Amino acid sequence: MSMESRDRGDYAERCPSERLRGHVAMVRGHRTRGRGPVRLTLPSATVTLILGWGDPLHLFHEARSAPAARTTWHAMLAGLQLSSIRGGYEGVAEAIEVEFTPLGAYICLGLPLHHLAHSHVHPDAVLGAGWSAGLIEQLVAVPGWEGRWAIVEDALARRMVNAPSPSPLVAEAWSRLRACHGRLSVKDLAAVTGRGTRRLQVLFREQIGLPPQSVSRILRFQRALTLPSDSCRSLADRAAACGYHDQAHMNRDFRDLAGLTPAQLCLLADRSASRGPLEGRLADVFDH
Repeated sequence: MSMESRDRGDYAERCPSERLRGHVAMVRGHRTRGRGPVRLTLPSATVTLILGWGDPLHLFHEARSAPAARTTWHAMLAGLQLSSIRGGYEGVAEAIEVEFTPLGAYICLGLPLHHLAHSHVHPDAVLGAGWSAGLIEQLVAVPGWEGRWAIVEDALARRMVNAPSPSPLVAEAWSRLRACHGRLSVKDLAAVTGRGTRRLQVLFREQIGLPPQSVSRILRFQRALTLPSDSCRSLADRAAACGYHDQAHMNRDFRDLAGLTPAQLCLLADRSASRGPLEGRLADVFDH
């Protein structure tokens, strides 16, 4: 077992191997033995690939003016989102989950990422007919997570051979935004990269999936959610530390992105982190 892996039998995660480092943020495996808790998946600066078998993943798409709509997936690709979604398994199931960095997804998937933003699609719609079924068949035949991860990594690494590189401008801008947790405005980002705001908007939409201001919003939200509870004396301090104009601005972002207040969501995040293997999972908080 790698020092960078964590395995609890029914749940495991690890950082990717060296060949996918920088392109994939995390790979996971999970097994459910019956109806489990509903998972609230929050906006995250990653593109998600799920390959599963057994009971499908059930997603509940909630709209303010309509009843929740449900979709089911054995295999799924999800681009960057600006809203949360609830989902879970109702029976026995196993799945491998890959969290791409946006630029890693752009290289591996080979399409403009705005086609995936705010949406969930079947991987075969992007990677070709039969791609997911063939890979899932191989995964089912291997009993352990490490062997399954190796199969998925081999398949993804093959797709990245001779793939075009992202724009150096986008790579620099993305790195700067990540480093400051979204605290650069589009104007400031244009100034430090020496390019116009219009050029940044176009390239971000193509190679990240969302414009810079939307990506910054997600990064600030993640930072506010994952700051240790003892690092800020109040929600106002948390808002200031994460680059919000004030607490009211942070409250609005949390309601828009997650449908919960900062206090409610930070409590759920603390509970999830206490379970051990969920620590550091920005996208996933269990809702009981």
